[in-house]
Amino acid sequence: MIFDSQTMDYAALSPIISLTAGLVVLVLAAVFDPVKKFGPALALLTLAITAGLLIWQWGTDTELVASTLKLDGLAITLSLLVVVSAAVAVLLSIGDPAEAQAGRTDYLALLMGSVLGMVMLTMADNILTFFVALELLSIPLYALCGTNLRRRESLESGLKYLIVGSVGSATLLYGLAMLYGASGATGFTEIAAGLENGGLLNDSLTLVGVGMVAVGLAFKISIAPFHQWTPDVYQGAPTPIAAFMAVATKAAAFAIFIRFFLVALVPMVAEWDVILAALAALSIVVGNVGALAQTSLKRMLGYSGVAQAGYMLAGIVVASQAGVDALVFYLGAYVAMNLAAFAVIVIHERQNGYSDSIDSLRGMGRNRPALAWPLTIAMLALAGLPPTAGFIGKLYLIQALIEADWTWLGVMIAVGTMISLAYYLRVVAAIWMSPVPSAETEGDLESPEVAALAGTTPGSEFDDNEAHRRWYLLGPAILGAAATIFFGVIPQPLVEFAQHAGNAIAAYLG
Repeated sequence: MIFDSQTMDYAALSPIISLTAGLVVLVLAAVFDPVKKFGPALALLTLAITAGLLIWQWGTDTELVASTLKLDGLAITLSLLVVVSAAVAVLLSIGDPAEAQAGRTDYLALLMGSVLGMVMLTMADNILTFFVALELLSIPLYALCGTNLRRRESLESGLKYLIVGSVGSATLLYGLAMLYGASGATGFTEIAAGLENGGLLNDSLTLVGVGMVAVGLAFKISIAPFHQWTPDVYQGAPTPIAAFMAVATKAAAFAIFIRFFLVALVPMVAEWDVILAALAALSIVVGNVGALAQTSLKRMLGYSGVAQAGYMLAGIVVASQAGVDALVFYLGAYVAMNLAAFAVIVIHERQNGYSDSIDSLRGMGRNRPALAWPLTIAMLALAGLPPTAGFIGKLYLIQALIEADWTWLGVMIAVGTMISLAYYLRVVAAIWMSPVPSAETEGDLESPEVAALAGTTPGSEFDDNEAHRRWYLLGPAILGAAATIFFGVIPQPLVEFAQHAGNAIAAYLG
C-alpha cells in the first residue's frame, strides 16, 4: 500500500502553532514557582507573536490539514479581534482575585486554550474541526467563569454556563450529524454540493439539521430566546473573563456562523434567511427590553450583548458581501467599545468591592474623570450615537438590509437603538448628573464583607495621579474609547479591515 504524504503549510499554520506552544509553556510554568510571576508576560508574548504571524499571512487564501481548516481573510481578521480581546483580558486579570485563587499560570493557560479554540474556529472548514474547535473554546471558559472560588455567584455562573453550553453543544452536534446524513460530506463546500446535487435542499432531515445548528450557535452567541444564561454568567463571572466572553466569543462564533451558513448552506438561503431574521428581531427586542430594568451594570451589558448579537445576525440574513462587511465592521467597533466599558468596571470594582450597581457610578464624572470619559464614550457608542464607530456600524448594517429588501429588519435595528437610549443614557446620567454618594451610601457599597470576598481594600483610591501605576487597567479603557471615536470619525481603515473578510466569502455568494 502506498501512502500519500500530506504537504503541511507551516507558514499558514503558524498562528495555531504559536498559540499551542504558548499554551504548553504556560502549563509547564505552573510547575516552577520562580516562573509563575512571569505568566502574564508569557501570555502577552504569545498573543503578540500570534498577531504578528496573522498579519504576516495577510492576503493568504489556502486550505490546510486535508481541507479541514482554511486560512483566508475571514479567519485572519476575526482571529486578530480574538487575539486583541485576549490581550486585554490578560491585562485586566492582573491582580484579580480569581487569578490568584485559581493560580496565575493555570488561569492564563485556560484562557490561552480558549483562544486557541477560537482561532481554530475561525479557520474551521469541516464539521469535525468545527465541533472540536467549539468545544476547545468552551470548556476552558466553563472553568474560568468559576475561578473566583470565594464567590458563590462565580461558582454558580460556571455551573450555569456548563449546563447551558452542554445543551447547546449537544443540539449543534445532532444538527451537524443530520446534515452529514443528508449530504454525505463533512467539508463545507462538499456539503453544499451534496445537498444541491442530491435534491435534499427541502428535505425534512436537512431542514431540521439546519435548525438545530442555528439553535446551537445561538446558544453560544446569546441570541434570544437562547440567551437566558448570559446576564447571570456576566454578573457572576470574574469581570476580565466576562469582558473576554462578551467580545471574543462573539467574534469566533460569528466567524463560523458566516462560514457555515454562507458556504455550506448557501444553496438553502431561501429556507433559513427568514428563520435567522426572526431570531435577530426577537433578540433585538428581548435584549433591549430586558436591559431596561437592570440595576447591575454587568447584567445590563449582558442584555445589551443579546441585542447587539441581534444587530450583527442581521448581517448574515442578507447573504451578501455587503452584509458580511457590515457585520465584521460592527464586530470591530463592538470589541473596542465593550472592552473600554469592562475595563472601567474592573477598576471600579476594585475600588468598591464587588459593587457593579449603576448607582455606584454616581459622582464618577467629578471624582474620577479618567474613568468617566471612557465609560461614557462606550455607552454612547453602544447606543449608536455619532460620532462613534457604533453609529457608523449600524448605518452600514441598515444600508445592507435595505439593499437586500430586508427593510423591516433595518427598521427593527432603528427601533432597538431608540429603546436602548433609555438604559445607556441612564448610565451616563449617573456618571455626570447624579450627586456624589453620601458617606453612608459609600459605606454600604464598600462593606468589609464584600471587600473580603473581592480580595480588595474598600475605598482604595484610583485617581489620575496614580494612572501610571495601573496602566494595564486604565490603558485598555482609554485605547478602546479612543478607537471608538477614531473609527467613528475616520471609518476607512476599519472598512478596509472588514472588506478583507468579506472578500473571502464573496466567491461563494455568486
